[in-house]
Amino acid sequence: MDADGISLEGMVVHRAECRPVVNDNYMKLKKMETNHFKQKAFCSSSAGVQFTHQAALEHDKKKKSEGKMVRAERQVVLDMCFSAFEKHQYYNIKDLVDITKQPVTYLKEIMRDIGTYNSKGAHKSTWELKPEYRHYQSAEEEEMQTA
Repeated sequence: MDADGISLEGMVVHRAECRPVVNDNYMKLKKMETNHFKQKAFCSSSAGVQFTHQAALEHDKKKKSEGKMVRAERQVVLDMCFSAFEKHQYYNIKDLVDITKQPVTYLKEIMRDIGTYNSKGAHKSTWELKPEYRHYQSAEEEEMQTA
């Protein structure tokens, strides 16, 4: 029920189109409604009020506290990557960025030298070390040594 106390109840049986009677009263109502929304939009924009999603605010706050990512020396980043790959064989780029705190482009440049990108299969969209940098053995190599 709205403020005027008018309500409509029932069950829809047939489609109906309802159109208002276009007269002076209706036109005044529409004009008032339009002016009201224009004023509301003007007030919020003129006051500098910005409606921002909560996640965006948190992201901005996090960026300010962490500061801008700065490239570390290549050897330092390599050491961080190798120590990460000692724990797990596969990492996506986002996880590597979190671990190393390096810019994505710089990290990808380094990973192209020491790793291979898996674009298919079970480990799609992940990086792994090239065979010459691995300190662990694959399951096939283990079977060959035990046989």
